[in-house]
Amino acid sequence: MRDLMVIVRTTKVSQTKNALAAAGFPGFTCAPCLGRGKKLVDPGVIKLIMESGELPLTAAGESMTEASRLIPKRLFHVIVEDERVQDAIDVLVAVNSTGHPGDGKIFVLPVDEAYNVRLGEQYGV
Repeated sequence: MRDLMVIVRTTKVSQTKNALAAAGFPGFTCAPCLGRGKKLVDPGVIKLIMESGELPLTAAGESMTEASRLIPKRLFHVIVEDERVQDAIDVLVAVNSTGHPGDGKIFVLPVDEAYNVRLGEQYGV
């Protein structure tokens, strides 16, 4: 089994939940988180600011207001069987890709052990 740790835009949560359920992955955990990637400032935005004297009302303009600003995202954990990992990744990429920086990340982690808390039983991993 694998844990897909998925970071997505806050605007993509409903679409992500629906796509996962439709693809046969109805169980997951979703939580708010803050973070930032390595996105650099676009030189075109700097030129626009210099010419207009104002920050543009875009994500790029917003990101220039503070160099280390943390951006709200959503963190999903989806536990999947080894043979279905690529299926889940394909669904997640298809629903979250906008073609722009900030679409998110998917990390694939091994799951060594898993337990049912109510029953105290170990799942077959």
